[in-house]
Amino acid sequence: MSNDFDANRQDVERLLQRFRDGTLPHFINGQHDAGRSGKTFESLAPSDNSVIGSVAAGNADDIDFACKAAEAAFEDWKNMPGKERKKLLHKVADAITARARDIALVESYDSGQAIRFMSKAAIRGAANFRFFGDMAPGARDGQSLPAEDHVNYTVRQPIGPVGVITPWNTPFMLSTWKIAPALAAGCTVVHKPAEWSPYSAMMLSEIAHEAGLPDGVLNCVQGLGEDAGKTLTEHPAIKAVAFVGETTTGSHIMRQGANTLKRVHFELGGKNPVIVFEDADLDRALDAVVFMIYSLNGERCTSSSRLLVQESIQDEFNAKLVERIGKLKVGNPLDPATEIGPLIHDRHFQKVCSYFDIATEDGAKVAAGGNAVPIDGKGNYVQPTLFTGASNSMRIAQQEIFGPVLTAIPFKDEADAISIANDIEYGLAGYVWTNDIGRGHRIARDLDAGMVWVNSENNRHLPAPFGGMKASGIGRDGGDYSFEFYMETKNICIAMGSHKVPQLGKG
Repeated sequence: MSNDFDANRQDVERLLQRFRDGTLPHFINGQHDAGRSGKTFESLAPSDNSVIGSVAAGNADDIDFACKAAEAAFEDWKNMPGKERKKLLHKVADAITARARDIALVESYDSGQAIRFMSKAAIRGAANFRFFGDMAPGARDGQSLPAEDHVNYTVRQPIGPVGVITPWNTPFMLSTWKIAPALAAGCTVVHKPAEWSPYSAMMLSEIAHEAGLPDGVLNCVQGLGEDAGKTLTEHPAIKAVAFVGETTTGSHIMRQGANTLKRVHFELGGKNPVIVFEDADLDRALDAVVFMIYSLNGERCTSSSRLLVQESIQDEFNAKLVERIGKLKVGNPLDPATEIGPLIHDRHFQKVCSYFDIATEDGAKVAAGGNAVPIDGKGNYVQPTLFTGASNSMRIAQQEIFGPVLTAIPFKDEADAISIANDIEYGLAGYVWTNDIGRGHRIARDLDAGMVWVNSENNRHLPAPFGGMKASGIGRDGGDYSFEFYMETKNICIAMGSHKVPQLGKG
């Protein structure tokens, strides 16, 4: 074991000691809050399923207290000049950068994600705050729409307190992806993080408070989805809910928010195709295919979990893929050499492992991996896996496995590739590898996906829209698209005094 690995383990113990000695609380109205339920739940380390610590299990009273704090803080935050919000959000970004290593270590240990990826995730979180902080001064800007006798112009105003419910995979970065634009727009926030990876949410709340964010502007309530999450989506003070997670949960949230007519923004599941044509740069395509399914343990919504490879090259490409998979390093997430860490939770681990038998039952071949690989008999570790000989109708091709598991499906030609790619309930992302520029444009046009990358892995551009079609979501994140969700657009019409006003009652 390397010295870096030992240092990482020692530093994680130091960082988590205060939580091991007590219960991870909520953060409401600018301070730690033990909660009102008196109930807790245990948070487990994916590397060995040992108990990290106990976490406050928020209930309806906790959510209500946080929502009222956000409601009370809203007017002052909304009316703060955008340039002042920008300064505060930049201070938050600076503080995140200063503590990036601490955030990465805690999140790696808490979520099972390899430290090589989490170190970058913390920096990306800071970038989100800087980017949207820069947009805050112009968040209310609208359009001038002159007519013959009137001038119309639009302005935007923040919608009000919002609920943000974030997932357990890369939780810190994804939290900032939602929270930063909400704050920049002038909204206050009640954040409910995933119960399987709760610690970095508390770090974000503390960092934001220490950076000068006013009390009540960002609140964090820990808890379970069926209790704290449900109450948040139903609370009348919350005007909108931004959620990242499973498609089924998204439909529940939509129903729960219906009575209060909540605006919803969903980033949901995906079963994304990567389409490799025979004319592609196969070495670059191979790099991208391996990276986009096996990085982050395959626990990412944009992972390319269906490999559509042209029949003429499938044997060659799959053989190279098997060779690369065999060299991937599975290990402790705090080890800098690790490429694939343990899955987040035993329940999810059991789900992913169930697909090893499902694949053979449906007639596919396990070409690589296909086994659990506990370390010293412990942990939610699985081998990176490749299924070949699959058809798109199989469960391994239709269902979101959300692990380091890839299903390879052959296709004949362009029309066949599009047909297979679109024959799915999801529509989040798609990836195309071809050196025919016309084909790249045609495939991108015809894919039922909210985002398409041609000759590239997932590359995030902050001003660009991020979101999916079909069962993969509602709405878009990124740039001004985020403000469309967190703000209301108002039209104001001013008459020039030159038009004829209709007259009634004059005989």
